[in-house]
Amino acid sequence: MNHAKTFVLLAALTALFVGVGYLVGGATGMAIALGVAVAMNAFAYWNADKIVLAQYGAQPVDENHPSPLVRTYVADTLALADRAGMPPPRILIIESDQPNAFATGRDPAHAAVCATTGLLRMLDRDEIRGVMAHELAHVQNRDTLTMTVTATIAGAVAMLANFAFFLSPRDQNGQSNPIAGILIMLLAPLAASVVQMAISRSREYEADRVGAAIAGDPRALARALEKIEQFAHGRMNVGAERNPATAHLFIINPLSGRGADNLFSTHPATRNRIAKLYEMAGGIPDAEARAPLAMTPGSPEVRGPWGERPRGPWG
Repeated sequence: MNHAKTFVLLAALTALFVGVGYLVGGATGMAIALGVAVAMNAFAYWNADKIVLAQYGAQPVDENHPSPLVRTYVADTLALADRAGMPPPRILIIESDQPNAFATGRDPAHAAVCATTGLLRMLDRDEIRGVMAHELAHVQNRDTLTMTVTATIAGAVAMLANFAFFLSPRDQNGQSNPIAGILIMLLAPLAASVVQMAISRSREYEADRVGAAIAGDPRALARALEKIEQFAHGRMNVGAERNPATAHLFIINPLSGRGADNLFSTHPATRNRIAKLYEMAGGIPDAEARAPLAMTPGSPEVRGPWGERPRGPWG
């Protein structure tokens, strides 16, 4: 059902793009829009992962990294991929104080998973495993490709709508219709964004479910989401601020502190995701599972089973 919904939403977004092309330039405009959509999707299919990783300055890491924290992160991620029956992904880190993570790549054989240095410092080992299992679930479900194509077409719709302001659509008599051009400029990007957000939110719930199954511990992922929600919005993610179109890739929205589960939100409300995970675990979390709620965003450091976290970039 989730895949069917995604297909319908993607079809709607493509139809919107082609429809705007028709309104702007008639049959010729529709043909050009369709050609542009095909070309952009082909480019995104082969290169989107490289572009996203470069935008965030992600650095590859392996089990020979000098930091024990990073070595454990790499080893656990590879073990989770093996447990899920997936090829080993590329593993990277992003230098950012904001705790967050994302996955990219067109398929499991070309996947990459990234965690920020802030996430590795602030979460304990089980929680990091839960987060990386969530990201591997996105890869396994082909969400990384879906979201890349969705973002590409949504951006193309916005670009085409801007052209409509200068190239006013024509009516059946060939007369210019500037009002229609203004409406397209305003409504087409909004509609594209709504579709993009709807796809993103539906995939997060599924990735939570599959990720919890891969890690074998829904509570750990729930605790991780609680911590990330508390700390992420008190720390700026510079890469995300520069590239807001990529915000939907992250496990928690890196741009805004609002958690409302509404039509204009790139992610479901974190509290709703946590509730579903605790349902998977069999009910209300116990005192130990709720411990992260006692922390505050201003805490100088977070302690867990790994001991004290280094303050510098892996010193």
